[in-house]
Amino acid sequence: MRAVRIHQYGGTETLKLEQIEKPQLNDDDILIQVKSAAINPVDWKIREGYLKEFIPYSLPVTLGWDVAGIVTEVGAKVTGFAIGDEVFSRPNIARDGSYADFIAIKADEAVLKSPKLDFAQAAALPLAGITAWQCLVDVADIQAGQRVLVHAGAGGVGHLAIQIAKAKGATVIATASTANLPLLKELGADETIDYTQGALSEQIEKVDVVLDTMGGEVQKSSWALLNTNGMLVSVVEPPSEEITKEHNVRAAFVFIEPSARILGELNALVESDQLRPVIEHRFPLEKIVEAHEQSQSGRTRGKIIVDVS
Repeated sequence: MRAVRIHQYGGTETLKLEQIEKPQLNDDDILIQVKSAAINPVDWKIREGYLKEFIPYSLPVTLGWDVAGIVTEVGAKVTGFAIGDEVFSRPNIARDGSYADFIAIKADEAVLKSPKLDFAQAAALPLAGITAWQCLVDVADIQAGQRVLVHAGAGGVGHLAIQIAKAKGATVIATASTANLPLLKELGADETIDYTQGALSEQIEKVDVVLDTMGGEVQKSSWALLNTNGMLVSVVEPPSEEITKEHNVRAAFVFIEPSARILGELNALVESDQLRPVIEHRFPLEKIVEAHEQSQSGRTRGKIIVDVS
């Protein structure tokens, strides 16, 4: 089968499309013929070696941890899945990924995809959707009527976070550049903020929850926007405990794990027409370098999809 692997850490030149053997199944695995994968920033951060101490791979490794496809084999102890099932997943990041014709994952990391999703849309949901749900629902426990600020609302996590927060009854404030403000409105944002037009503190009234997808100066500027006992949740860098206490608020850092439970919740929102992934770019597997370059440009609305088969 074909697979895009890295044999060493570095730039896009390390991405090699190779012929390798199909993965071997454990008893609790399913084998998926990959139809679509998606690009996430964690992919190129792993490729460049930023996470090598956090996730010690034995190279070579196949990248990619969003997948949608068709079950072609089931392990001896697997129940609930059959050959031919259409599934999607954010699998274990410690195993070989989805830039390949086939991927082996634990059966309990996958769910049947909604018929309302094609394979590309299904591949766009898992990692970013689990991230948004875990931050807003599991960690921040957003409630109807709360004011929720989503930074980079047009991005992979942000555009799904807007829709999840709206489904939970929150008032959503989202930031983006001028060109992306109409998209935020389409996604349901109640207030759209052009971050190029001055300090956020001059444009945004106090909020109850901040979803930080940017870190750095964006995170620093967010503390003053929170109500007392409000919460900042970051997916980029752990918030300072000292600053959290200074502002009399709460904070958390989230690095997600696979969650079939949350995938089921996302499926339900899709079924009720409350959630739709935005896909701006699609690349064939052979153009994986261009796909990574697009992701690293930081100028993508929604998700980047890799069409595998």
